[in-house]
Amino acid sequence: MKQNIFRVLLGLAIAAVALLKAENLSQVANQATPEILVREALQKNPELNFYAAGIAAAKGGLKTAGAIRNPELNTQAGYKGARDNSGGPSGEGAAWSVSVNQTFEYPGRVALRKAIAQGDIELAELHFEQFRLTLATRVRTLAYSIVIARERSVATREIADRFQALTDVLAQREPAGLTPVLEARIIDANTLTLRRQEREAGVAVKPAVAELNQLRGQPVTAPLEIRSGHPGFVQASLQTLLNAARKNAFDIRIREAELAQQGFRVSLSKNERYPAIAVGPYFSQENAADKETQAGIGISVPLPLWDRNAGNIQTSKAREQQAQASLLTTEREVERRVAQSAAILQAKREEIEKWQADTLTKFRETAELADRNYRLGAVPIALYVETQKQYLEVIGAVHEMKKDALQAAQDLEILTGLKLYREKERLP
Repeated sequence: MKQNIFRVLLGLAIAAVALLKAENLSQVANQATPEILVREALQKNPELNFYAAGIAAAKGGLKTAGAIRNPELNTQAGYKGARDNSGGPSGEGAAWSVSVNQTFEYPGRVALRKAIAQGDIELAELHFEQFRLTLATRVRTLAYSIVIARERSVATREIADRFQALTDVLAQREPAGLTPVLEARIIDANTLTLRRQEREAGVAVKPAVAELNQLRGQPVTAPLEIRSGHPGFVQASLQTLLNAARKNAFDIRIREAELAQQGFRVSLSKNERYPAIAVGPYFSQENAADKETQAGIGISVPLPLWDRNAGNIQTSKAREQQAQASLLTTEREVERRVAQSAAILQAKREEIEKWQADTLTKFRETAELADRNYRLGAVPIALYVETQKQYLEVIGAVHEMKKDALQAAQDLEILTGLKLYREKERLP
């Protein structure tokens, strides 16, 4: 009997341990780093299907451009009556004919159409890759924004709880004069302000979580916990960034592909001055006075007398000039954006490096020290309140610097293809 009870208890203990492990695993599964969220979004984002379908459509266009025209079957059937010169009937009967024509394009025309269609595929793939990188940037930005908002909310709650506890203590004391009453009112006002800031930080998290869930193909109400430190940044010279941008920037590569396509269109419009030729056999038979049969090869060639495709040639050349101007403008715009983002990243990175590793810890300890000494009467109210506010401002300043630096680094990644940030586990 005792052995059975022992076995039952042992089984319950094992089940409890397994359940606890499952809960822990579930909690860990609901937590993800920004890079994990990026990979999930790149796999499940529904908008990716739009760009993938664009690539499939462009590949279908390539098949169409290289296809040979179908042959044409022409038939005629009717009645024939024959009379001699005196006006008398000579004979009557059926008459019919059939022919098959195959159109042959002018040499080089199909190759030009295929080159243009191949350019459509390249453009579709460039837009697809650009969207993937932009999506990754947006997911990463949202993830860090959520982390920052939650950390700021926690810090604000910490200071607000400290003010609230102090208010409760002062409420139990009998006010001795006007100064304690005024100090209590100052503490009450700061408590209300901090509670409002705490609520605002919490509200700011919700739309960011909803958007991030949508980007990764999840319901907007899905719970999301992000375990993350803050990013570190890599230094690169402006010339290195400009050289990489000229080679890797999606906007420039897209304009280059469009210019190449427009060159093929100019060549195609010139090629289309020359007509296509239709060649094929024919057979006809007439059963009137006599039975006549004809068979042979027919050739059909349009005569380019009035239409030499001059309008299309002029249009395609003008659009080629527009594509050249657009490429030049895009190159200048990309260089400007690279220089601007590089300057922002450099400035923010230098500001971040000025902060020592234990800066936030020191400010947190200073705020706690001011709280203890104010309760002892060793610190005036103005210094106490200013110390608490400075602690929050320092947290906000560090977060904003890192957020701006991350945005600049990700903009540079889109422009240059170079990754100038790395994820770190702790906030310096």
